[in-house]
Amino acid sequence: MEKKDNNIPAVRLLRHSSGESYFEKGNIQTDLKIKATEFWFANEIDSWQVGTHIAPRKQFVITLSGKLKFTTSDHLSFIIEPGIVLLAEDINGEGHTWEMIEGHENWHRIYIPIIDESEIYFIKD
Repeated sequence: MEKKDNNIPAVRLLRHSSGESYFEKGNIQTDLKIKATEFWFANEIDSWQVGTHIAPRKQFVITLSGKLKFTTSDHLSFIIEPGIVLLAEDINGEGHTWEMIEGHENWHRIYIPIIDESEIYFIKD
């Protein structure tokens, strides 16, 4: 994914009305403010995150270290690594899976819940 002026690469993880998860690649504008009430750091994997699962809430996931391959229920995949923002919005339906890419055993990240969907500023490629 290529960074464009005033944008940062992003992948948006969504759900079709049929329940299948899918993704869109694009960018998030960097010159606009996004409201947040809380965020937290994570470096461990909870048991519910192993295997197929949905996002627990609509959220931005900012990867600080690690490289992961995400696969949606339509069997398509994308890579998340530092410099690419994940918008996890598949809060119901069939969900998605992810796995660490060899050589990247640790996933350090920040979770930022989305509180105002009008302030996502995602631009689809």
